[in-house]
Amino acid sequence: MAQGHIIPFLALARLIERRNPLCSITIANTPLNVLSLRAALPPDSSIHLAELPFSSADHGLPAATENSDSLPSIDLFPRLLFASESLEPHFDRLLADLTARHGYPPLCIIADVFTAWTLPTARKHRIPHFSFTTCGGFGSAVFMSLWLHLPHRNIAGEEFPVPGFPPDFRLHRTQMSHYMRAAAGSDDWSVYLRRQIGLCFKSDAMITNSVEEIEPKGVQLLRQISGLAVYTVGPLVPLEYSVHSYRRSGKEIGIEVEACADWLESHRPESVLYISFGSQNTIGAAQMMALAEGLEASGVPFIWVVRPPLGFDMNGNFRGEEWLPAGFEARMEASRRGLVVRHWAPQLEILSHRSIGGFLSHCGWNSVLESLSRGVPVIGWPVASDQFYNSMMMEGEMGVAVELARGVTGDLDGGKVERVVRTVMKGEKGREMRERAARCREMIKAAMEEEAGEEHEKGSSLRAIDELLQTAMAASSK
Repeated sequence: MAQGHIIPFLALARLIERRNPLCSITIANTPLNVLSLRAALPPDSSIHLAELPFSSADHGLPAATENSDSLPSIDLFPRLLFASESLEPHFDRLLADLTARHGYPPLCIIADVFTAWTLPTARKHRIPHFSFTTCGGFGSAVFMSLWLHLPHRNIAGEEFPVPGFPPDFRLHRTQMSHYMRAAAGSDDWSVYLRRQIGLCFKSDAMITNSVEEIEPKGVQLLRQISGLAVYTVGPLVPLEYSVHSYRRSGKEIGIEVEACADWLESHRPESVLYISFGSQNTIGAAQMMALAEGLEASGVPFIWVVRPPLGFDMNGNFRGEEWLPAGFEARMEASRRGLVVRHWAPQLEILSHRSIGGFLSHCGWNSVLESLSRGVPVIGWPVASDQFYNSMMMEGEMGVAVELARGVTGDLDGGKVERVVRTVMKGEKGREMRERAARCREMIKAAMEEEAGEEHEKGSSLRAIDELLQTAMAASSK
């Protein structure tokens, strides 16, 4: 029930459709999410969409609130999660209807780890159940271990070990969302997530939106912590979920693809920094001001997707004259140094352009995969959830990122922004990061390649999805 989860789910369904066209695939979700999915499906797709009745008002949520994008505050997210459990009777009925229609039960159920409440229903109908984490292996392993054990509660210092990880592995308290730092085990976040993770670990297997070759240690940690077989089937980055499907879903476009491409064409290769904090995240007002000051001082061209800062309606109008330095937008436009975009920009198209040399990102996993699959290094600014651990892995393990800031309330000055941006976009370290990101791009590309004779074997992600389908077929025939 979050855009960052819905997009890879759709991409996974499309991948299964391509690998086995005889499979009849049904995606079940609430009515408004189905509307968004329908807008993203290409006309030639055979994927079915099933609406599960849902009324947000019945659960103390604003009307028409069916995903995290429409929440006025992240503090309401646990209420939305608990509300999702009300879908279970409708899901049960859907399985019964599908079984009656086809004469046999579905081959398998693939459920988001946040909706592992589907497991008992799957067991009732004797259907194999696979838990799908839309995050990477390392980020998922850290996130799940933290919520299951809450190890920071018993440590007085700022750093603490994480159960299931090597003895020398440490996290800092700033690498946790505020609701995780405050968790005591009986709060809503803890109750819901610990229950879902526990159910998830009882699934028949786990699927992750990752590529084994780019994070082998992270994937292995997820296998150890979950005790399950883990299938890496990424990158699940659907090109069809672009500006056209976004417009069909009724959402506001910040800039047309053509206008964006024209602007990028006026800049040298690898000279432009792209900046976006995703569809659900923003930063503090003072941080936003410092970011703008540092960008201007750096002299580096940029495209910045802006949203109102923390404490304001993220879906409201962006007041540049209040939240950015005086005259900033006018100066950037006149000099063609910067392109400030409101609402939404065609991220995949931007990252694919030869003028892009870096991505200042919140390090959400979808954005990480989109960036690395284009060979673009990252300036990390994680603000929530697994983003902290994605940034940590990209910098420490992969060498394709530098972390600029962390969280939405920390101090930041324009001088630091200027230094980090210059380092990545103009320095030797940035050049080395681009080389490593390019190697990641090749590994990601290879993971999705078809077998071609003795010299080119099938990519690891295609092997994984084929093995997953074979496992499901074998289990369903018992």
